[in-house]
Amino acid sequence: MKFIEWLKPGIKVKRWIMLGVLGVLLITFGIIEFFRNHWYSSYYVAFWVFLLLAGCFVMYMSVTQGMKSIITLINKGYLNVSLDSKRLGNLIYEKRLLVKGPKIVAIGGGTGLSTMLRGLKYYTSNITAIVTVADDGGGSGDLREDLGILPPGDIRNCILALSDTEPLMEELLQYRFSDGRLKNQSFGNLFLAAMDGISSTFEEAVQKMSSVLAVTGKVIPVTLDNMVLKAKLKNGMIVEGESNIPEAAVEYKSPIEKVFIEPENAKALKEAVQAIREADAIILGPGSLYTSVIPNLLVKDISTALQRSRALKLYICNIMTQPGETDNFTVSDHIKTIFKHGGPGIIDYAVVNTQEIDEELISKYSESTSEPVKVDDQKVKEMGVGIVTGRFVKIRSGYVRHNSPRLASILVKTIMSKKLFYDRKKIIEYFYLSERLKQNKSERPKEKKKE
Repeated sequence: MKFIEWLKPGIKVKRWIMLGVLGVLLITFGIIEFFRNHWYSSYYVAFWVFLLLAGCFVMYMSVTQGMKSIITLINKGYLNVSLDSKRLGNLIYEKRLLVKGPKIVAIGGGTGLSTMLRGLKYYTSNITAIVTVADDGGGSGDLREDLGILPPGDIRNCILALSDTEPLMEELLQYRFSDGRLKNQSFGNLFLAAMDGISSTFEEAVQKMSSVLAVTGKVIPVTLDNMVLKAKLKNGMIVEGESNIPEAAVEYKSPIEKVFIEPENAKALKEAVQAIREADAIILGPGSLYTSVIPNLLVKDISTALQRSRALKLYICNIMTQPGETDNFTVSDHIKTIFKHGGPGIIDYAVVNTQEIDEELISKYSESTSEPVKVDDQKVKEMGVGIVTGRFVKIRSGYVRHNSPRLASILVKTIMSKKLFYDRKKIIEYFYLSERLKQNKSERPKEKKKE
């Protein structure tokens, strides 16, 4: 930006420069007057102190508000500031700082959570994934029944999502046996089960597996208690087991009224509660509403910590409704259900998709009574929740999925604008994320060509 352009009205920088000059003049005048006079009355000393304090206050206002204005100009593209990542890295290490992004806690389960984590780890290493242990279906359910361990499936997916491993290793850990007694069992689940066998607790087993796979951040089970998810349907029927709940709702044509856990007083891990307390941002979802997101909130320590947290709290709403769980649900219905089970005030913004989906695909989904979730923004705002829109649909094998890089980019931009921008202590994180966003944007065309 040329010097003459700084003089244009509306930039909101000149006023703070002039205010800074005024502060310097006040301090200078106070110091000169103090040394020019040879006698000092109490009134004069008070006047001199007032000049110095006023000058310091004016200087403080000038610097802080001026920085905000400059950051705004950079963010909007009016100022071209480029930070070389190597130089930035050297500067960070020279100052003995390890700044790789904000502290983010992601809460949920299923494939949705792991998909989001794959994109999010590009921007920060300070990620804590709190994962539900209510799963009782598939290979995880078999291991839970046979070995008495907590279900490893969702935790395995999150560990792999945050790991820095060779593609062959990931393919190996995701491999499912197709025959024999191990049919439908994942090698990664067996790996975690073996780790549990040589560890004193399941938490320790997760930490060891994370260490072996060089995980970015932490993966934590929400509780070490043998948690069982149950649901009460509108017809009064009680259904036990995470995998049975949607099927029963469809079979008996009765929506879910509420879900609850046994034991009711399941204890959250201290590390999970501490991570929530220290977080800059907390993300719920994406994932099945009743069977992936809400089970974590039913652990009272987690919901209480969320209500008390000052972090930015985001909920990633599902793109499509799920048969047996969220039939005919709108965005406000999702939020209302979360408030019902986890308490009010645990969501600041809902992140919703506005990208249109192909009619043929919608027709395919309608056969299973699934449809795009409608965004009723007015009702959402009446509940005291803001709306963040984005286009993050990815079609994979004929199914609607979240586009991991785009979703992560939207989340990071939201955290920057709603949280970091107003915290002077997070200025380095803000610039770091700005640079990462630029790099990510420049690399996307190359990724498309590879595909």
